[in-house]
Amino acid sequence: MSVNIPNLLTWFRMLCIPVIVGVFYTPQGMLTPHEQNLIATVIFVGAAVTDWFDGWLARKLNQTSAFGAFLDPVADKLIVAAALVLLVSKNPYWEVVLSACVIIGREIAISALREWMAKIGAAKSVAVSFIGKLKTAAQMIAIPMLLYGAPLHGFDVMRAGRLLICIAAVLTLWSMGYYLKKAWPEISAKS
Repeated sequence: MSVNIPNLLTWFRMLCIPVIVGVFYTPQGMLTPHEQNLIATVIFVGAAVTDWFDGWLARKLNQTSAFGAFLDPVADKLIVAAALVLLVSKNPYWEVVLSACVIIGREIAISALREWMAKIGAAKSVAVSFIGKLKTAAQMIAIPMLLYGAPLHGFDVMRAGRLLICIAAVLTLWSMGYYLKKAWPEISAKS
């Protein structure tokens, strides 16, 4: 394992998960629900910013590594899945629940597909695509909106977050279709 600033930022992102969970479930009386939501949102946004920043730094400082390439998507998937589980537990709107199921299910399926493709030497067929990056961006904007949840200067943050998480779920399915289409020649050849 190489220890460098980009990898430390990725580890930081993973360490934010228990902090967000802890803040989200702080006993009543210590923080108001609004304070809990605000703090969890700020931590999630800070962690999401490190997702962009660690990759940029790794390229700029020439500190890319196989370990970093492995750890970065794991950290992304863990923080998104943890936040979605928190949101479903506190705000079980049907569109949030369905979107969470789609997003988490897709991450499991595509991770398994990538692992299998790597085993057969065809990992480049399922490299990250633009649609995958767009899906991640939609998630990373929708989740803080849902975590915050309160109106902001007359803007219905929760409603906008619910709409955006649905858009993220559609992009998630679209990206899954894209990856499956790219992998289909290998899948059908091995059947």
